[in-house]
Amino acid sequence: MTQTRTTTLLALAFSLAGVGAAYAHASFETDEVASESSFKAVLQVPHGCDGKATTEVQVKLPEGFVFAKPQPKADWEIEIIKGDYQKSYDNHGKTVTSGPLEIRWKNGNLSDDYYDTFVIKGTISGFNTETEIAFPVTQLCGATDKVVWDEIAAQGQDAHSLEHPAPTVTVTPATAEGHHGHNMAAMAGMGGATVKAGLLEISGGAVKAMLPGAKVGGGGFTLRNDGSEDDTLVSVESPAAGRVELHEMTMQNDVMKMRKLDGIVIPAGETVELKTGSLHLMFMDVKKPFAEGDSVPVTLTFEKAGKVDYALPVGNAAGGAHKHN
Repeated sequence: MTQTRTTTLLALAFSLAGVGAAYAHASFETDEVASESSFKAVLQVPHGCDGKATTEVQVKLPEGFVFAKPQPKADWEIEIIKGDYQKSYDNHGKTVTSGPLEIRWKNGNLSDDYYDTFVIKGTISGFNTETEIAFPVTQLCGATDKVVWDEIAAQGQDAHSLEHPAPTVTVTPATAEGHHGHNMAAMAGMGGATVKAGLLEISGGAVKAMLPGAKVGGGGFTLRNDGSEDDTLVSVESPAAGRVELHEMTMQNDVMKMRKLDGIVIPAGETVELKTGSLHLMFMDVKKPFAEGDSVPVTLTFEKAGKVDYALPVGNAAGGAHKHN
């Protein structure tokens, strides 16, 4: 799967365009995303209605796009229409049965001469089979003019044959593949190997096996900087977890305390080890508990070296070589 067809670093966009009485079809730039992925939907509105300014944009959210939060816009009001979901969803251990069903940006004034974007952040969840979901969109221009994209193609029907097709996205199950298109099985052979990212070297990776039903895991690796400048590990992502955080554990007045970090500096010419009791990774909202013998793929993002893929072998309950908590 190509990067443009996934969620990690999920930018989801769809376009509305209108010229005179003929309007271009609304569509997704990214047409395939993985279930159990957090992503940001970016709606681009490049035109008004037959030359008139856009005053309201409405987006209906499909079942399975949950925990939605719209991004505020200057000079626009936001209306969030809430209701019951058709089923329940897990939000970091809390069962949620209701939430936003429609987002409306109202009382704005987007001239036909300009374009703007409308952003919704949410989570795709609850899909065990490949499913196409639709986001009906309505663009209002004043009290009477509007264009509505809400038609959904029947099975086997070409969406291009519809006059006003709703923007759609195909959701794939969160199994072998995750965001950035990484195949977890294919990456398993990378576990514990040495990988280069510019002048950085990543090695000695390991994560701890987890108990059944556990949602939080720990792990680490060794970073060596052979360059003449400091670099910083900015973030870590994995299709195996809802999010990955950088943590530091320290002793304060004989009390072990842990805090989340915004980044980890790797000084020039030095080596930094992520392991239990000090700097380490925390895998949050793990989709399937890590089992000994498996491998957990991650994408590391560095301030200077950029992105690099790596995989951490899962050790025993003691945490393998690093014995991570």
